[in-house]
Amino acid sequence: MKLTDQIVSDAAPKVRNYKLSDGNGLFVVVTPLGTKYWRWKYFYNDKEKSLSIGAFPEITVLQARASRDKALADLKLGIDPSVQKQIKKQVNAIAVDCSFEIVAREWFAIRMVDKSKTHQKRCMAILESYLFPSIGRFPANEIKPVMLLGALRKIENKGIIETANRARQIAGQVFSYAVITGRAENNPAINLKGALKVPIKGHHAAITEPTELGRFLIALESFRGSFTVVSAIRASVLWFCRPGELCKLKWADVNWEKKRIEYTASKTAQAHIIPLASQSIRLLHELSSVSGSSPFIFASPRGKDRAIALDSMRMAMRSMGFSKEDVTTHGFRATARTLLDEELGFRIDWIEQQLAHTVRDPNGRAYNRTSHLEQRFVMMQAWADYLDKLTNIDKDSENDKDSK
Repeated sequence: MKLTDQIVSDAAPKVRNYKLSDGNGLFVVVTPLGTKYWRWKYFYNDKEKSLSIGAFPEITVLQARASRDKALADLKLGIDPSVQKQIKKQVNAIAVDCSFEIVAREWFAIRMVDKSKTHQKRCMAILESYLFPSIGRFPANEIKPVMLLGALRKIENKGIIETANRARQIAGQVFSYAVITGRAENNPAINLKGALKVPIKGHHAAITEPTELGRFLIALESFRGSFTVVSAIRASVLWFCRPGELCKLKWADVNWEKKRIEYTASKTAQAHIIPLASQSIRLLHELSSVSGSSPFIFASPRGKDRAIALDSMRMAMRSMGFSKEDVTTHGFRATARTLLDEELGFRIDWIEQQLAHTVRDPNGRAYNRTSHLEQRFVMMQAWADYLDKLTNIDKDSENDKDSK
């Protein structure tokens, strides 16, 4: 006899469990406590198995039959309904925390752990400032390309084109992770390739003419600004390391015995060495009398426990009469790269290593921090001597003009 909701509802509990059959393997179990739950008996690979469908009255007779029929359809396709139910249960458990923000923060914690602090900070700033406010609350699987494009257009409309493109790349990595972890079926960022404006690549203004560099160095010598800031600019020219790294250098990074500075380059997260010419040693000794009590070589005048701000170097150069179109702190790297090659004739791979770029040997293996270190010591001393020569040449030229 086929069951009805009324028949199941009227079924009274007994001392032991008993079954009420509906046919085709579907039955309801009535427990001594009066609980009634649906089960379906089936055979898979010649083994008898049982599938739990749910409790009555939450699951009615018609709903139980529909679940039985769906499971039967899976069985005909060679799918074990019990295994299919476990898979669905796991997917649903994962999908509980499936908003873009939750997935993104999980991705960040797992995939960004080995990246530099600077890269991590920049990435999280884009997520928190631009992506989370627009799409963070939506389930990753429900975010369509047009929704992501809307978030990116808001960034693009602010004129920060490069940030918009970087945000698309970050979103793409988050969605790829969502797909891998079962919380999204596709990556909408892939469909947006080419949808954003292409950022115009610019170069940091740099002095690449020897005479112009000489004039800048003379102006720096006569500039009556903060000794620490002037020294930082002078060190930027001498060492041509990344400005952000220069400002954060500590006295603990100075190896006085080996006459070099040792630290980790922020962009590559690789150990880096700056060989110190005699002029650099002299500069450090002068600085030690000013900031020796601070952990930072270039200590901030606002407090010994922190380094000078990068803007202080920029502002000093503007006060000297050099605009951002004339020179930038980062531009000193291009200055050194150009003149060490074209004027002093040093090998490009030595220069690139000193710039803390990844340089590979003919076999494709990256050079380590000590590669060509002896040659780089010679190069850095020659560079410091060359800067002195430029300064003296320009001074003599100025004196000749005055005498006439």
